[in-house]
Amino acid sequence: MSKKNLAVIIGGKSPEHAISLRSGLSVVNSLDKSKYDITVIGIDKEGTWHLQDTPSFIDHPDDTRHISLKPSAVKVFLEKAGKKVWLHDKATQKKIKFIDIAFPVLHGAYGEDGIIQGLFRSLELAFVGADLMASAIGMDKDIAKRLWRDAGIPVADFEVITVANKSRMTYATLSHKLGKTLFVKPANAGSSVGVHKVENQAEFEAAVTDAFKFDRKLLVEEAIKGIEVECAVLGNENPRPSVIGGIIPTEKFYSYDAKYISSSGAKLMIPANIRPDVSSKLRKTAVKAYQCIGAEGLSRVDFFLREDNTFILNEINTMPGFTSISMYPKLWEASGLPYPDLLDRLISLGIKRHREVSKLKTSW
Repeated sequence: MSKKNLAVIIGGKSPEHAISLRSGLSVVNSLDKSKYDITVIGIDKEGTWHLQDTPSFIDHPDDTRHISLKPSAVKVFLEKAGKKVWLHDKATQKKIKFIDIAFPVLHGAYGEDGIIQGLFRSLELAFVGADLMASAIGMDKDIAKRLWRDAGIPVADFEVITVANKSRMTYATLSHKLGKTLFVKPANAGSSVGVHKVENQAEFEAAVTDAFKFDRKLLVEEAIKGIEVECAVLGNENPRPSVIGGIIPTEKFYSYDAKYISSSGAKLMIPANIRPDVSSKLRKTAVKAYQCIGAEGLSRVDFFLREDNTFILNEINTMPGFTSISMYPKLWEASGLPYPDLLDRLISLGIKRHREVSKLKTSW
């Protein structure tokens, strides 16, 4: 069987650029080279696409604070010609190779929020992960929580801050409704970017100022006492959940550094030490939340589990981390699906969806 031409896309304009590089490196190193002809496309922090055509395409791969794409003189773009999507050299306009499927290992804005998924759909190119709408909804914590709440899934109480209502949203008014301890976070950002735990007006003002650097809409949530537990979901029409994993942060909360930079920032429990009936409820709810936003391919669904074994749904990540310490691949390994087989499965799910979408009529 001939190899699939697979484009692994990494980097991007998101604050999570560095994590995407680490995730992408792990994916490329773990892919079965006998099945895929791999092309690595690096998107720099300005949004320019580069062909990363050297075997070692990352500088400082073990240093998250200094990791970067190796310089590349070849700027590229994707264009459809006939029934194929081709990678072109931007300078010469010449075709480099055609692409069968894209694997956007991109976290956060411009990669996990539906923008690049819209590009793939317009090119009629198969791709790994959630489609345009599910990506956009999953990224927007405000919209996602409203959908889950309407579906009967428990979520934390929250309020939304925008530029229009910012002057009316004070710590005093919000803490009166939501409690003394609050979490302030951008509505559209992932991996704890811009997230702050606050307990007074000064902390609240600083948190709001910082969070507005990442989004035009913020969430202020009540603090939930409990441990963070996570479930990996895999599939299209009939998704299945992994075992439940638990996280014990050694910091104030499961921060960006704890997730990706410091190996001692949190203790992972896989599987989590929880009752079987509670695990079953969490897994069923994870699938329900996944289907509620129309997710396909993969997502990691995060919960807070209280001491009384009740729980609330925190968020969904439609392109979770794939680094060496990331929960998503670790949860599937613990569920009996090794990393290379997981990647094969994700690619096959993307191809299967593309074939089904291609059958839909586009005209009367």
